[in-house]
Amino acid sequence: MQTSTKTKAAIGVLGALTAVGVAAWIYQLMGGLGVTGMNNGTSWGLYITMFMFFVGLSAGGLIVASSASVFHVADYKKVALPAVILSTVCICCAGMFVLIDLGGIQRVWRIVTGPNPTSPLFWDICVITLYLVINIVYLRFMTSKKPGAQDKVAIVSRFALPVAILVHSVTAWIFGLEMAREGWYSAIMAPLFVVSAMDSGLALLILSLMGLNKSGRFKTDKKLLSNLAGLLAVCIAVDGFLVGCEVLTMAYPGAAGAETLAIMATGATAPFFWFEIVVGILIPFCILVFAKNRARMGLVAAASACVVAGVFFKRVWLLLTSFVEFNVMGAPGVSLGTTAAQQGGTGMWSLAGSYAPTWVEIVVAIGVVSLGVLAFVVLAQKLLPGRAGACEAVNVAAGEAA
Repeated sequence: MQTSTKTKAAIGVLGALTAVGVAAWIYQLMGGLGVTGMNNGTSWGLYITMFMFFVGLSAGGLIVASSASVFHVADYKKVALPAVILSTVCICCAGMFVLIDLGGIQRVWRIVTGPNPTSPLFWDICVITLYLVINIVYLRFMTSKKPGAQDKVAIVSRFALPVAILVHSVTAWIFGLEMAREGWYSAIMAPLFVVSAMDSGLALLILSLMGLNKSGRFKTDKKLLSNLAGLLAVCIAVDGFLVGCEVLTMAYPGAAGAETLAIMATGATAPFFWFEIVVGILIPFCILVFAKNRARMGLVAAASACVVAGVFFKRVWLLLTSFVEFNVMGAPGVSLGTTAAQQGGTGMWSLAGSYAPTWVEIVVAIGVVSLGVLAFVVLAQKLLPGRAGACEAVNVAAGEAA
């Protein structure tokens, strides 16, 4: 199929947004992380939020793809290739956000020359690198026409599934092992992250398959999409259960966790928390729990979009809630280190954290997302037409046999 005019226009817009994002990132390199909204009190912001979000999107896609071979789910094998493409693009975007958040990209070589094996951050770098390698190998074998390539796909899938689960677990341990942060220090942080990855990754895969259906690039029948929507409903239910367990454990004893819960439920991060509960869990579950709704692709698309947005908002409240209160007793507090604070006086000290992304962070984030969408479009055009043509050939052969 030839590239349509609309697709060319979309590619042009995505390319322009990517270029603007690169320009904003260069501006950040020149000015340092001081041009962002981050400070000494809130050392992680939009970039790490997007990192967590994209790792989850990536892991969810690869879990679906690898499960097809590991558990011999024939229907899921039909969408394994677009799922792996989506997973590869998302993990690359996640890695880019980590590098952008470093600020001084010129010092990235220190990760190799001075690693700290006891740090969960180092574990995350290792597992993400391994994850990317597995994705690339997976894609190579799935698109190969050499004899025995499919047998190699089955072998790689057995490594891909545990690594996909591990990559989001290690990301969760970055937060869950921080004893000084009440909102993060939890034994079920890894299960929460993995289930959220299944939620968002599966929802994004469904939306991507619908988009490929509409473009004619890759055909997925409605029965399979309905099946995936049913799996998504199960994941949403498990996610809601784990969030409920965490909230109950924080609230019932009335200890320090209750203060963190108050910030989540009624404080600075309350809008993000309730958006995730209502829009990200309750509404999509109430839609997808009924089989008749799963047969209506419009409702499935709306529910999937709600899940993706809800998981993003979960990343926001999960990250920022623990930054609201400083672990500092007494005055004067913590020097925020921002340009305004450096003017001196009592205004440079703070006992409560505050953060809002600047235009630089927003433009850079839009640029990375645009680059990811552009990469998916290009890879879909390069790798999926043959698969679509093969599906049509199978349908023709089936018709002739009938």
